[in-house]
Amino acid sequence: MAGIDLEGKKVLVTLPLTDTERQAFVELIEGAGAKATFIREPNVKEHDIDDATLIVGNVPAAKLRAPEGLLWLQTSSAGYDHYLKEGLLAPQTRLSSAAGTYAQAVSEHMFAQLLCLMKKLHLYRDNQSKALWRDEGTVRTLADANVLVLGAGSIGSGFAQLCAAMGAHVTGARRTVVEARAPFERMITMDQIFDVLGEMDVVASALPSTPETRGLAGECFFATMRADSYFVNGGRGDLVDSDALAKALREGHLAGAALDVTNPEPLPADHALWAEPNALITPHISGFWHLPEQTACTVALCRDNLEAFMAGEPLVNEVYR
Repeated sequence: MAGIDLEGKKVLVTLPLTDTERQAFVELIEGAGAKATFIREPNVKEHDIDDATLIVGNVPAAKLRAPEGLLWLQTSSAGYDHYLKEGLLAPQTRLSSAAGTYAQAVSEHMFAQLLCLMKKLHLYRDNQSKALWRDEGTVRTLADANVLVLGAGSIGSGFAQLCAAMGAHVTGARRTVVEARAPFERMITMDQIFDVLGEMDVVASALPSTPETRGLAGECFFATMRADSYFVNGGRGDLVDSDALAKALREGHLAGAALDVTNPEPLPADHALWAEPNALITPHISGFWHLPEQTACTVALCRDNLEAFMAGEPLVNEVYR
């Protein structure tokens, strides 16, 4: 494929960069005769977007107005559904994501939340804030536990590996049939999950937001889960009916729920989930830029994709709209 002529064009970069990473972007962009503009995402204005030919990194979706001159948007997030709404991107604008770069950060966060619940550390932290010395009783282990992971991509596989290392028996669920490979002992399709929910000590989701997944975890889903089991969500909040989850916790059907994503986001201050002692909630921060290793991985993918775009080569994680 022929390379892209970027002479005199603007490339907007919104990534958090070290001095070395920034210089590498400058050399790549200016080497193609283009102008490099660096603005962090929260500070991006409509006019910064309107005259950009390429954008590397997320920009506020509300400020996109389908600019005709925008040839490509490379997100710095694994998710991209918020950019697919009508009127945000022009038909000719190509889109690619940073899927695959968040596996370590998100899977470790999900695992930490789950262990916190199983060992009742959240209750002891609550007690500490009250200077209360109290035994909270028996705890649980992942050894020989049955774990179902919804979404067996990079994040789900990372979480599965951590659970398997603790002695858990992990089942994965995907849209299509594939052979089970370590760390998964079994692989099922998404239309089979209700057949196995009642067998599981832990159900964890790393699913993206799609028409098929939105609202999947509702009242029937939680009622089918094994009594005293755990639910973990590190994928997308709109998988879950939050009222149904709060009810399952309040009635003691679930042992706990670990959430880094909620429906809606932010979770309203008066929502019942906040008051549930066995709900452990973090504000969608498992990925983002909190783990330096993940940040470096995301930046590297974005730079590699920029180089590929300029050369007219195939992109990693291109989204075909």
